[in-house]
Amino acid sequence: MADAQVLCEVWRGEFLESQHRGHVVICDGQGDVIASWGDAGKVILPRSSAKMIQALPLITSGAADHFGLRPQQLALSCASHNGAHIHTGPVGDWLRDLDLGEGDLRCGSQMPDDRPARDELICSATSPCQLHNNCSGKHAGFLTLNKHLGGGSEYIDPDHPVQRAALEAFETVTGETSPGFGIDGCSAPNFASTLTGFARAMGWYASAHTRSDSASQAAARLVDAMRSHPELVAGEGRACTELMRAMGGRVAIKTGAEAVFAAIIPEKQIGIALKIEDGGTRASECAIAALLVRLGVLDADHPATRKRMNAPLLNRRGIDTGAIRPAACLSA
Repeated sequence: MADAQVLCEVWRGEFLESQHRGHVVICDGQGDVIASWGDAGKVILPRSSAKMIQALPLITSGAADHFGLRPQQLALSCASHNGAHIHTGPVGDWLRDLDLGEGDLRCGSQMPDDRPARDELICSATSPCQLHNNCSGKHAGFLTLNKHLGGGSEYIDPDHPVQRAALEAFETVTGETSPGFGIDGCSAPNFASTLTGFARAMGWYASAHTRSDSASQAAARLVDAMRSHPELVAGEGRACTELMRAMGGRVAIKTGAEAVFAAIIPEKQIGIALKIEDGGTRASECAIAALLVRLGVLDADHPATRKRMNAPLLNRRGIDTGAIRPAACLSA
């Protein structure tokens, strides 16, 4: 077992002030490790970065086609959205199409991260609802699958057919038996794997367009939906949305809580799994940007990149005092 490796540094003037350690694995479409930093065998909870895996049974079961889901809804099923109107409106419409409502969700209420939506709620003295939860699109996907399967209302229970289908998909694409699960912020089980297993899954998604089996075709549809609708996967100001836009739809990326990041690069048929040990988002965003630059799919000078990699640290007077930088091991 290897130690975590320094992946991100925080400099103040000429002084190295802080370091973030973590682990990275890059796999090709055959599941082989082509590069790694830190402990490739580290067991992680991928959190929301695994949403495209949790959404796979939505398509392979036939539920997505039975209910006529559009690419926008598939993107929302993979989303950790801001709770803006462009997110909550379509999720609400989706539930109505299923003859369901907000009360059928089991993700819990959440104040939206989208500032206009949040200000609107505050100014109207209105409480947020479950549609505002960043996982409401994923849960709408769960409810769609559940309606197709005819399961009970508590679709988040680990033994429910919806979650058994999610576990089967997870173990298939990671190539591992999951050692267990934790309960995510949205109350659904989040299955664990090694970092290599998760990178293997991302490599499988990245090469899905080269295969004709039904699972691969389903994976390719999810990847295409994410790349085509980055604004639905996260939202304005968010790393997933801004970096996918910066790459012109060439790559699908997805963050997860506690500084996990995944990337799917179809043109190179490789996948990336990243975990920062201390859970620091600034480090995971810096590291994933550096890896995408290193692989030649992201412009180092794009404003979305510069916002996260070699990003200047400005004090309250706007004076440049330092920078958040990738460690030398990640530099191209």
